[in-house]
Amino acid sequence: MASIETTHATGRVDAVRPLEDRTLRKIVVASVAGNAMEWYDFFVYGTAAALVFGQLFFPVGADPLIGTLGAFAAFAMGFVARPLGGVVFGHIGDRYGRKASLVWTLLIMGVATFAIGLLPTYAQIGIWSPVALVVLRLLQGVASGGEWGGGVLMISESAPPEKRGYYAAWSQLGVGGGFVLSSAAFLAAQSLPHDAFISWGWRLPFLASIAIFAIGVYIRHSLPESRDFEQTEKRGEKTHMPVVEVIKRHPKEILMAMGLRVAENGGAYIFLAFSLVYGKFVGIASSVMLTGVMLAMVVEMGAMLAWGRLSDRIGRKPVYMIGAAGLIVMAFPFFWLLDTHQTPWIYLALILGTAVCHGAMIGTLPALVGELFSTEVRYSGVALGHEVASIFAGGLSPLIAIALLARYHAYWPVSIFLMVLGAITVVTLRFTHETRAVR
Repeated sequence: MASIETTHATGRVDAVRPLEDRTLRKIVVASVAGNAMEWYDFFVYGTAAALVFGQLFFPVGADPLIGTLGAFAAFAMGFVARPLGGVVFGHIGDRYGRKASLVWTLLIMGVATFAIGLLPTYAQIGIWSPVALVVLRLLQGVASGGEWGGGVLMISESAPPEKRGYYAAWSQLGVGGGFVLSSAAFLAAQSLPHDAFISWGWRLPFLASIAIFAIGVYIRHSLPESRDFEQTEKRGEKTHMPVVEVIKRHPKEILMAMGLRVAENGGAYIFLAFSLVYGKFVGIASSVMLTGVMLAMVVEMGAMLAWGRLSDRIGRKPVYMIGAAGLIVMAFPFFWLLDTHQTPWIYLALILGTAVCHGAMIGTLPALVGELFSTEVRYSGVALGHEVASIFAGGLSPLIAIALLARYHAYWPVSIFLMVLGAITVVTLRFTHETRAVR
């Protein structure tokens, strides 16, 4: 098979060895599966926090709501820890390889999740129980912070340049897969009698992660290193401190990556998380909202691949602009459709917000962000931009939306907030160069 010429962000033109289709398919399948396993572990905590952690790991006799808030405070710690994971594993990924970093993130996530399933409760060991829970949650956050960039780059750096958008979009399917797996695991556990579920049944989804962990490690050990990283090693271009170098050489690109995340991450949490709160506020049955969210996620899993393919044809910026501008356009109609209390219109609102607006952005983001940085510091740059923004966009957006709803008892302030998120990303796109031509 003939070699092709690839132009890197550094301006260098190199002859690189294209991967066989079979090898690329193996990388895609393994990366998606590994990503789903990591996100299964990350999401399973959130489900348990809502159902049982408040009463099991926080002081007995306390207000149940306070206990649940404590459990979700620990949940939030996972997001705070993600940038640290991005820095640590970005360094490992740029210095020692994408695969090495991914194996370590999976090891840490698997061990932390399995250990949560073995934790004694507050009634057994007192204050050490919630302390241990927070520590393990921090480890989950560190692992997930290093996961996204590595999973994306393993695919995008091995894909044919002319199809990079499509193949990189596959890396996002693992998020939806992890959500579905964690939901299914807890639905199965909840089929037990209530006392059995509270006593030991809730532990099963966490303990099951040992099997996922073992499979994931096997898959990732069998993967080849990404093609672009191998070329960097051959040229001897690796840097000693990638995080420092990427900040010095690509400060604008890091800010771009963060700005691109504002509408994507913030909008997603409003469409998928705050919408459940708003649905309850206006009297929509929880079963209708939950079913709608699940349906929207399934549709989005297919839509993001289509958006990624479209970005290969017309460019990353136009497709991403469709999503960001769509967020602004949908800001008010989204809530108008929910307010009809009609199931088909509710489903339409969630699908338009998720599969169209968010899907266009998340389907294009992996290729677009990766192409902003030169190969030798790419992992660090992607991780910094993606994970730092997640604290402010994903972490704070639902809290801000809930505060606005509590203050004004109406959706319009949240709609304006959505428009602001979209506008920040639209402005960022105006200053972001098209990257599709980067080879």
